[in-house]
Amino acid sequence: MESASNSTTTSNTPNRWKQMGSEEKKAAVEEEMRKMTLLPPNSTYASHRLRVLNKILQLMATKRTVSQDEELELLFAGLHL
Repeated sequence: MESASNSTTTSNTPNRWKQMGSEEKKAAVEEEMRKMTLLPPNSTYASHRLRVLNKILQLMATKRTVSQDEELELLFAGLHL
């Protein structure tokens, strides 16, 4: 049962991100960053994910074109937050 709910969540991720406001997206990224800090400090997964999340926060703070905004949406969708 759980895998079915995960696949539903995964397939709806792009739509969910499009519906979220910028503050909600920022909060989701910050929450994911908090989770990554709970992992071991020498975890390559956690350190890479933190770098990606920091980059997302930087991109969110800058003015973007429509195509850049679409690319950012795809990046959000790929993270499965």
